[in-house]
Amino acid sequence: MKRSNSMTRRMVIALTSVVALSWLVASGLGIMVMQDEFAEIFDSGVQETAERLLPLIADDLKERSPEAERRLVQPVNGHEYLTYQVRDREGEVLLHSHDGASEPFDVPLTPGFADTATQRIYTVGTPDGGLYLQLADAFANRREAIVEAGTALILPLLLLIPASMIAVVLVVRRTLAPIQTLRDEIGSKDSGNMAPVDAIHLPGELHPIARSVNLLLGRLRAALESERAFASNSAHELRTPIAGALAQAQRLQADIPPEFAPRVHQIERSLSHLAQLSEKLLQMSRAEAGIGAFETEVDLLPIVELVLEDIGRSEIGGGRIRLHLATDGKLSGMINPDAFGIVVRNLLENALVHSPEDSFVDIHVDDNNALRVINHGAVVEPALLPKLTTRFTRGATQASGSGLGLAIVKHLVERMNGSLVLASPAADRSDGFEARVLLPKL
Repeated sequence: MKRSNSMTRRMVIALTSVVALSWLVASGLGIMVMQDEFAEIFDSGVQETAERLLPLIADDLKERSPEAERRLVQPVNGHEYLTYQVRDREGEVLLHSHDGASEPFDVPLTPGFADTATQRIYTVGTPDGGLYLQLADAFANRREAIVEAGTALILPLLLLIPASMIAVVLVVRRTLAPIQTLRDEIGSKDSGNMAPVDAIHLPGELHPIARSVNLLLGRLRAALESERAFASNSAHELRTPIAGALAQAQRLQADIPPEFAPRVHQIERSLSHLAQLSEKLLQMSRAEAGIGAFETEVDLLPIVELVLEDIGRSEIGGGRIRLHLATDGKLSGMINPDAFGIVVRNLLENALVHSPEDSFVDIHVDDNNALRVINHGAVVEPALLPKLTTRFTRGATQASGSGLGLAIVKHLVERMNGSLVLASPAADRSDGFEARVLLPKL
């Protein structure tokens, strides 16, 4: 799966790369400058050493005593940094350092600096031109100094990169924290939460975004409230005339000739369906209004029993509902009692309507704060189950209905911070349908 682009990750990579590249460029420039400066320092040191050493060697050579010879050619312990040769005017090597070559340096006896493939040599002579001292400094020594200095500059980069990444992550996260807050707050907005975004604590750069979001939320809130008010008012206002028309149709059945009875019966069925639809629309309007959560904990089991008693008196539900309570079965939560009553009623009505007339509907109250409603019937295809919670969607059934019951249940259960699980066939059965409501545990 493709990873989403993260502003934090991109900024960390960019800033760390800039810091590392800047450090490398600065180190490269520093090494170039040091190389020139080191060359001047080494040249100055070689020249000064040669000019100070030549008079001493000249005086010792004049003595020509055994003690002077031993002093001049005495071996040194370890590696010599500088090597020298003392030559006469014909170029013959009179003396040389312990590590110095016995063959003459391949440079002319001309005062000043000269280079070979491996050494930089400074030549200085006595005023009479009788003796010349050639002091050699190996290029390897200079390269070693440059390498060590460059390493000292670049080596901290190994610590700088992870340290800068950590610092950048901390700074970027702290800087982007208001954006994260704004994102989370906008992400929490839905049809049940249209409260304006709080822009008081946001930086000035985010105020226009918060203002635009609040304007959009205001328009959506007005549109949804208008839609809900229309649906609620329409459903409420239709109740009385539909009930009156239904009563008149039922009275008309007793007064008309038998040949007109089927038509009047069809009118009665249509009016009953219209009454049910208006009731469902009113419930959907209430569900979308945000009911579901409650301020205090409520025992929900009496609500289940009350709904069972009410539906048990109806023609379709009489003697068909069985309640099963687990040993520690209980239902409770910070849930609106009316909203939970609508959930239980819709689940039971859905189960009664879509099961055979002579079958039972079982309602289970489990010990994990869950409610299950199980009915007999044909198996529903698994691909169709998620679609049943969509408005006005019905399965392959001849039973009457509006296709709103499970949509209302799902909407309300989500407002209760619970979940609705549909299964077909039902658990431990080869047929049927099961609706399971899982409520949050306190």
